[in-house]
Amino acid sequence: MLLADVVATSAAVAATRSRTAKVAALADLLRRAADTGPDVVPIVTSYLAGALRQRRTGLGWRSLQDLPDPASDPALEVTEVDAAFERIAVLAGAGSQIARADATRQLFARATADEQRWLRGLVTGEVRQGALDSLVQEGLAVAGGVSAAAVRRAAMMAGSTVDVATAALTDGEDALAAFVLEVGRPVLPMLASTAPTVEAAMAKAGGGDVAIDTKLDGIRIQVHRRGDDVLVVTRSLDDVTDRHPEVVTIARGLPCHDVVLDGEVLALGPDGRPRPFQETASRAATAGGTVRLTPAFFDLLHLDGQDHVDSPTAERLAALERVVPEQHRVPRLITADAGAAEEFAAQVLALGHEGVVVKSLTSSYAAGRRGTSWVKVKPVHTLDLVVLAVERGSGRRSGWLSNIHLGARDGDGFVMLGKTFKGMTDEILAWQTQRFRELEIDDNGYVVTVRPEQVVEIAFDGVQRSTRYPGGVALRFARVIRYRDDKSPAEADTIDTVRAFLPV
Repeated sequence: MLLADVVATSAAVAATRSRTAKVAALADLLRRAADTGPDVVPIVTSYLAGALRQRRTGLGWRSLQDLPDPASDPALEVTEVDAAFERIAVLAGAGSQIARADATRQLFARATADEQRWLRGLVTGEVRQGALDSLVQEGLAVAGGVSAAAVRRAAMMAGSTVDVATAALTDGEDALAAFVLEVGRPVLPMLASTAPTVEAAMAKAGGGDVAIDTKLDGIRIQVHRRGDDVLVVTRSLDDVTDRHPEVVTIARGLPCHDVVLDGEVLALGPDGRPRPFQETASRAATAGGTVRLTPAFFDLLHLDGQDHVDSPTAERLAALERVVPEQHRVPRLITADAGAAEEFAAQVLALGHEGVVVKSLTSSYAAGRRGTSWVKVKPVHTLDLVVLAVERGSGRRSGWLSNIHLGARDGDGFVMLGKTFKGMTDEILAWQTQRFRELEIDDNGYVVTVRPEQVVEIAFDGVQRSTRYPGGVALRFARVIRYRDDKSPAEADTIDTVRAFLPV
């Protein structure tokens, strides 16, 4: 199968807002992939989901800025592309940087202009065509004539949509049902939707008694233990066991033989308050250091031979309380009283945590699309910032200027503190493309630098220290609220105002 077929399908999916049309386009290509051969299915599935099969290649935007002239006609097979990235991924040692650059140029020289743009997005994780993995799961279901629920559950148990793709396309629901929870094999994590208030979250979760969990500002982990064997993985299912000796020790000390736990790790100060997220992230990236990470678990999926993924939340929490001591459980309140829930949430924020997650007590554990069983509530802050530059869009946003570079006032000038493409409607994209072309002072083919005159209101969840941007800080989960034509750049917020949001 040609890479051009994947690129064309991705473009078609990005070009429509209809979920039905998106799924139909994906299903058509997946059927053709199955007809081409079993070795093609995993590659195409992974590419359609916006990811390389190789977890790390050593490539990024910077290494893809100076590409060779594109090929005039499409000729690249997806198997050739996968093999090329596999060779790039294993390069290491002296001379590997030069060898990686040479291999990258050779691959991209065989790609057309459209293929080059799409491959760049694939490498950097910026293929934009909507809800990637969940759409591919629905496409597999349609192409294979199986239920989407069966595909989602199998993918959750296997820890990967790619790993169940062939079964979905060729072997039917019985083959999908064979994917069950195995202690030692990570499962895809359950995710939460959002609500603006605790009361709204309680209603969204079904009303009545709900669990109000503290939302920690840590790193999601999943812990599997069988006897003395312990596996710790991240939200993306990367094995980080060696980096978390504290978690391994605690897991081995639990009064059980087999267990699968869901939770977070975070750095705490002597007063028990959470330290800045960067301290947690920095310590979690290595096995050493003076910072100690503390695990806090909020769910249990298996205990001593009994799976609990299909058990209601109330039963899973009861099992969690039996096996995990209180100091290593996420603080929670179970209540139907909105006033009590709001008071608990206020206490959580006062202690320096992110917010709360409201959970239905009757739901099972299910990965996939964010539903109403878990609903997170976090305070939202806003800043008025100035646009310093904007990046050309890709995929469905091709032809528009998309990702904006944000600046805060710093003396007589502006200092960059991040960028975002979140929250932009088609109307905003069209407007800002025209607006920033009017303000353009430079265009290097990817980034358009503009006069710092346009103020934009940005919502964000928090501020963290960062060496990536000149301002020394970065906004967490920044998204566009609106452009402020009623404000001049002189009225934008200062870098000191932004820094005031840093955790103490």
